[in-house]
Amino acid sequence: MSRLVPISILAIASSLITAVASAQQPEAKATYKDWSVFVREANGQKICFVATEATDKSPKSVNHGDVFFLVASWASGAATEQPSLMTGYNMNAKPEPTVRIGSDRWEMYVSDNEAFIEASNEESRLVRAMRQGADMRIGAVSQRGTATSYVISLRGVSAALDRARSECR
Repeated sequence: MSRLVPISILAIASSLITAVASAQQPEAKATYKDWSVFVREANGQKICFVATEATDKSPKSVNHGDVFFLVASWASGAATEQPSLMTGYNMNAKPEPTVRIGSDRWEMYVSDNEAFIEASNEESRLVRAMRQGADMRIGAVSQRGTATSYVISLRGVSAALDRARSECR
């Protein structure tokens, strides 16, 4: 069941569009437990995404900024359920950020403060695991060399992904 969108998720939705001048503000559609659903238009393209904030950030003594995990789809089909990590700092490309769900592991490539899965079949494998898991653990290294780790709750991700899919038809 959906509920109101937390303010922190609205902050990420707003920050996602700052780089795209022609993008409209994302519209919050629903929240399912820990995941929220958004829709926005950018350069005439409808984009639907789900987002959640890290529930745990380590080390505690470091300013991580906002840390979110997102899964985005374009109505045009340009991308479908593309997972990404967004941090409040620029990450090192090596070692690659890693995502773990249970015993499964994925490596991500870095673009400044974002990280993505390289191959679409691995994106699909990660999203399938997200639908079945309880939480996701992510490790990354900042450009300053600080090793960081995050816990991402997967409560509500299946319902959020289903809603995003229906919004982006």
